[in-house]
Amino acid sequence: MKDTLLILLLTSWISISAQQPLDTIYANDQKNVAMFFPSPIRQSITGASHFIFTYNLEKEQHLGLLQAKPGLESNLLAVTSDGKVYSYILKYSEKLSKLNYFINEEESIGNEAPALQPIQQVKQPLISDENRIAYFQRACDYLLKSNYQTIRAKRQMGIKLQLQKMVYDGSEVYLVIEVQNNSGINFEIDYLNVY
Repeated sequence: MKDTLLILLLTSWISISAQQPLDTIYANDQKNVAMFFPSPIRQSITGASHFIFTYNLEKEQHLGLLQAKPGLESNLLAVTSDGKVYSYILKYSEKLSKLNYFINEEESIGNEAPALQPIQQVKQPLISDENRIAYFQRACDYLLKSNYQTIRAKRQMGIKLQLQKMVYDGSEVYLVIEVQNNSGINFEIDYLNVY
């Protein structure tokens, strides 16, 4: 029995200490309630349409204004430019005892994105231009000798352009293209733009 009571007390203490109770901010439709955050406000949302929280969308500022119409309680979630998240309970009240709230950084319920551990960079040996050119040449020779089928062809004014094969190798894309000139005009191809 003692063990059961001890476990019950521990689990209730853990669930109680998991989240701090949120502060309640009262507002009405006759006065603006000003909220000053430690960093400029980047984003906010209220849980119900009868609570309106406004802030400067064009230029980030520390000030936000809250107004309310009669209705059920709701909540406010605000994110500042440094990624800190703030959450409050909102209630309507005819009489307001406080019109200005100066929010401390300690009131933040967390960060928008978790802190990332720095990734250790693996140093890869630099490939010289000569080695890259030799690699590209070997890859092109292999692709030209391999079997392929026409993927797409386009004919215009006696010139035929065929895409024979596409191969992905890491961040590189190799295209095997065949150009046939039956126009009677001798063209020298300098380069080909592929989109």
